[in-house]
Amino acid sequence: MPDTAEMYLPHFVVRQKLTMMINRYEISESDEAGNPTRLMALAEQKRMAFKEQVTFFADASKSRPVFGFKARRAIDLNAGYDITDESGAQIGYFKKEFGASLLRSTFLVEGPGYAGSGRERNQLVALLRRFTDVDFIPVNFDFVDTTGAPLFSVERRMSIRDHYRVTVPDRRVDFRVAAAVAVGLDALMSR
Repeated sequence: MPDTAEMYLPHFVVRQKLTMMINRYEISESDEAGNPTRLMALAEQKRMAFKEQVTFFADASKSRPVFGFKARRAIDLNAGYDITDESGAQIGYFKKEFGASLLRSTFLVEGPGYAGSGRERNQLVALLRRFTDVDFIPVNFDFVDTTGAPLFSVERRMSIRDHYRVTVPDRRVDFRVAAAVAVGLDALMSR
């Protein structure tokens, strides 16, 4: 049986809060039905930043950053993103594969003891999302390891505001890695 990550959660939700200059996200542990039960982190991303960076805080006071992700290079559509813990130690990595993402968005992900990829579940929805201005189309990603075993999935409900349900069947996947990727999907989806 694989090792369990330091911070393993089998499911959680990510909700985007609409603001003018900053993308804000609330990440909450959830029950199996997807109902939020406990706030785990709040995230902020400055729009139009020179170098992509998202910081996750313990609470609304933003006095304690608990993890985050940052682009390895500035202004690079093919940049990779290091996911770090509270002390700045790397706990994971993800990257959008732009060549593979022309018709269906595809991401690589790595964490302690696993590597894999995820892509949009439905080709038709992927094409609709690219060629229409409909922002509330449901978007689902399935991440699998190199053997094809499920790592985690990210599902956006059909709604005006972005609301994602994240399910993590693989106990090796740290909550912080899955949360960073889920927020990264939202932030990078339109690129």
